[in-house]
Amino acid sequence: MATALFVCLHNAGRSQMSAALFEQAANGRHRALSAGSQADPDGHVHPEVVQVMRELGIDLSDRHPQQLTRELAEQADVVVTMGCGDACPYIPGKRYIDWDLPDPKDRPIDEVRATRDDIAARVRQLASELS
Repeated sequence: MATALFVCLHNAGRSQMSAALFEQAANGRHRALSAGSQADPDGHVHPEVVQVMRELGIDLSDRHPQQLTRELAEQADVVVTMGCGDACPYIPGKRYIDWDLPDPKDRPIDEVRATRDDIAARVRQLASELS
């Protein structure tokens, strides 16, 4: 079983969608974690993200952003970064992938859906590679 860590800036959009969609695609074969390089643990997942994920039957309304730590990154076999830049820690021996995806915050719902669908295709591919 591999562990994938999805990291974006605030852990309120892209990384939350990625982790949830990866869990679905992996179907228990792999584990997903998510974090943000500047996450506010008192924050929440962006409402537009909650909405588009609910359309797929995935409820993110009770998830809270968590701060990226070195300890969290050390649990991962693969680290997928999305816009966190140099704030992501480098752990030797880990596989790193960078996905260039727009931040869904305050974007029109159709654009958030497009980002969600792009992420879904990427995580299906990643889950397949790890199996």
